[in-house]
Amino acid sequence: MAAPTRIIALNLGMQTVTLAEFRASQAGALTLHSCQQEELIVDPAADATRAAQIEAAVGGLRRSLGIAAKLPVNFCLPSQSVFTRFVKLPGSSPEEVDGIIGFEAQQNVPFPIDEVVWDYQIMGEPKDNNWDVALVAIKADQLGEINTAVNTAGFKSSVIDVAPMALYNAFRFNYSELAGCSLLVDIGARTTNLIFIEGQRVFSRSIPVGGSTISAAIAKEFKQDILVGEKLKLEKGFVGLGGAYADPEDPTEAKISKIVRNTMTRLHAEIARSVSFYRQNQAGSAPVRAYLSGGTVSLTYMVEFFSEKLQMPIEHFNPLRNVTLASEATAAVVADKAHTFGEVVGSALRALGNCPIEINLRPFTVVREHDLAKRKPFLIFAAVCLLLAPAAWLFYYNRAAAITQEMLDAVNADVGKLEAVASQFASLEDESKKLQEIAAPLILASTERSAWAAILDELGTKLPKRFIWVTKLEPQSDGKLITLSGATNPSAASPSAPPKPGGAPAGPAKIDSLLVSGLYLANPPNSKEAKVIDEFVDQLQTSGIFKVNDRDKSKDVRSTIDGSSWAYTYSFILPLKTPITLP
Repeated sequence: MAAPTRIIALNLGMQTVTLAEFRASQAGALTLHSCQQEELIVDPAADATRAAQIEAAVGGLRRSLGIAAKLPVNFCLPSQSVFTRFVKLPGSSPEEVDGIIGFEAQQNVPFPIDEVVWDYQIMGEPKDNNWDVALVAIKADQLGEINTAVNTAGFKSSVIDVAPMALYNAFRFNYSELAGCSLLVDIGARTTNLIFIEGQRVFSRSIPVGGSTISAAIAKEFKQDILVGEKLKLEKGFVGLGGAYADPEDPTEAKISKIVRNTMTRLHAEIARSVSFYRQNQAGSAPVRAYLSGGTVSLTYMVEFFSEKLQMPIEHFNPLRNVTLASEATAAVVADKAHTFGEVVGSALRALGNCPIEINLRPFTVVREHDLAKRKPFLIFAAVCLLLAPAAWLFYYNRAAAITQEMLDAVNADVGKLEAVASQFASLEDESKKLQEIAAPLILASTERSAWAAILDELGTKLPKRFIWVTKLEPQSDGKLITLSGATNPSAASPSAPPKPGGAPAGPAKIDSLLVSGLYLANPPNSKEAKVIDEFVDQLQTSGIFKVNDRDKSKDVRSTIDGSSWAYTYSFILPLKTPITLP
């Protein structure tokens, strides 16, 4: 299938939103047509308004780049919003891994599995019959809020990627020729993502140190809010070289450079621990080179600092290395910040297909929309058939009417002969009705006689095996007990029916309920609970003979468990779905 010629990619960073439009050739080459970035409020206290900020920023960028509304977009979520876990799963084939990944997700994702949207990717070939699997998840309500903001801003969600995975795809697209282990250090606003890339394998780890950590430290030092700290970082911030290098003459710059260096030193310590973890727990190799990406690495002397600390070749990551720039204006936009476009390049590559990692965290609503889009051609075909159906039916009707008229003429010739037969059938039908009226009482009596056997069998089926016995069943009609003779029990609370002519008392016509009485034991043993009665009533609610609802459940009468008796009494009324007619 031919790749799309126009691709819209969006990166929703914690502090920076980047929108880019790419063009793709049939051969899979990628051209950056236009791009633009918008800053969000840096203060973490404003996170509650993040969805509104995203909607405003994305909408403004779309209009600024002249992108029409309702176009599909591939967008990327920040790693801070997503739970990521790399696991090793046994199996002789990817199909076996597919069979157990659902259970593994339930064990690893720290939220109820029905409250998250999750996806996974098998990484490379197995080692010792174990597969490396990347598992990612995000809370469904959080994802829905972000997706709604993007859609309200004028786009239709297509692929929803995660920042580390998009960066890995961009790295493989631009640096596929490298051998050995490479380390991609993505220093974002809130977190730093470490992405170890070794052949077909990838491992990612997130460290809660980023650009806002520096801004917060500067704000604390100068007793200002974080917005002022961010401004000072951008205007006067750089990584102090330390050692024999002289401090800047500006005391503010000197302070800020030391704060930046201290923060980066703490980050380096975390990177060293992560490298050790990767080598020991993931059986990986030591990185032989490192690349820096993200907005914070734009600070002066960042490359020199990490070259000194990591003792390996360091350079800025260039995700546009194999991407053509459409114009000089586009080149000017990305000239000094190409390292911040890795996520949009990775998201755009998803439209070309055949990416190493193809995670897609689509909300349930988007999945339904995509499924509907796939079925759209069939629905159109069905609609066309529906429109053509009346014409086909009209043709069929006219033809059938002509044939019917011919047949009717032939049938009318035989009508006279059949009328005599019809009168005989009418006579037999009258006789059959009379016989049915005579047999009806007999059939009813036979059916009602078997009803008691069915009732006893149903009670036996629903009765719990332990702790409870039924000792008495008493039929009722309209809330009154019925004697064996069919008359109302004189001890019933309600008055008896008026007498029939001749002085005989009138009994009820039907048995509509049973008064069930019995004994039960305290259960669980040595407690004061009567769960067995509740279990009995719950089972009776599923009966096809008895009509027990929640209101009836509250009417059972049970004696209080006080520990003084070996068993306790209970009773409740069981309405019958089909009343039993008395003879």
